Amino acid sequence: MTTTTKLIALDSYEPVEVDGNQLQLIGDCDARLDCYLRLLAEAKQSIAIIIYVFEADAAGEAVRAAAIAATARGVKVRMIVDSFGANLTPDEFFQPLRDANVSVTFFSRRWRTSYLIRNHQKMLIVDGETLLFGGFNIAQCYFAGDRADAWTDLGLMLKGPAAGAMVDWFERLYDFTKTTDGKWLRLRRLIRSWQRANPAQAKLQWLVGGPTQRLSPWARAIRSDLGRAQRVDMVMAYFSPGQGMLRLLARAARRGPVRLVTAARSDNGATIGAGRLLYRFLLKRRVAVFEYQPQRLHMKLAVVNDAVYVGSANFDMRSLFVNLEVMLRIDDPALAAQARGLIDTIVGASEEITPEWVKARGGWLTRLRWFMSWFVVSTIDYSVVRRLNFGLEPDPDSDSGSNRR
Repeated sequence: MTTTTKLIALDSYEPVEVDGNQLQLIGDCDARLDCYLRLLAEAKQSIAIIIYVFEADAAGEAVRAAAIAATARGVKVRMIVDSFGANLTPDEFFQPLRDANVSVTFFSRRWRTSYLIRNHQKMLIVDGETLLFGGFNIAQCYFAGDRADAWTDLGLMLKGPAAGAMVDWFERLYDFTKTTDGKWLRLRRLIRSWQRANPAQAKLQWLVGGPTQRLSPWARAIRSDLGRAQRVDMVMAYFSPGQGMLRLLARAARRGPVRLVTAARSDNGATIGAGRLLYRFLLKRRVAVFEYQPQRLHMKLAVVNDAVYVGSANFDMRSLFVNLEVMLRIDDPALAAQARGLIDTIVGASEEITPEWVKARGGWLTRLRWFMSWFVVSTIDYSVVRRLNFGLEPDPDSDSGSNRR
């Protein structure tokens, strides 16, 4: 496949009805920001935001202004912001929100062992019935499709009764964040009790990832689907799973096509190196591997048979086992076809990885760096990894001081 660095436009698709809910994939970055601001402007009763990065830039200021305007209409507005993801945003940026009676609470602000757990979720809930969520943060680089240094990402809008489970999740997480501030064992119990109280519907299943004692609900679900997969398509910005998940992908490739797209550009060269270490194993087992070229990749999307996974989780050790994540599993052929069409567009702007590609770039020193990257990415926080990089340079267009993931 020919390598291209030409910027591409992703579609926003027609809504699909599943179990009485309207679901719409939003690939276009301008449409995602417009949708976010429109939902804030239309809110009548309540707004709940869970976010990892909230930057003091044009997008952040627009969201802040819309939230303040909502409170002036009598709307109850609450936010849970990750303390680490937003650590470069000055506290003064949030003061106008507090002055307008917006509740802004930070996840895990105190230093303790649980500080290394990131609340990596990104979600907007309006009036208890409409959601907009995915991998994108509140920062201009997630809505700037005409810039090479922007992030290619995806959103999903949901309207319907399935929103109720996330309303319950927000209430529990908000109370936990306000009163407990990150105690690990209580967080485990929170995830377990919420998942029991919100079982899967016929075709929709909310899945929370986090530091559970065993596999998190999100990790269990994707493992189960991969175990019987006949076809797999993934776009994962950060790809560094353990051997168990790798073997499941390899076995799936014996039964049918498996296609993986990951990042050629990022703000963290080590995460790219960690993924590249696994290419040889995957290629030997007939997994088709691609690296996306035009922009930095931030999308988290998987389609396994007719099950579509959309949300905040990468396919790496931290997202599978440590971070607080939220994914929605939708079992629907029509939505799966739309998602695969979007992946086709992504593949068309990607470079196909071949054994010759790996051999040409994977000398012993480079492979050693890839191994070191994989080991550290799999065991240590990304903020540390970003400072190491092991000679693997990040995207020159990126902001090396950022914490975006």
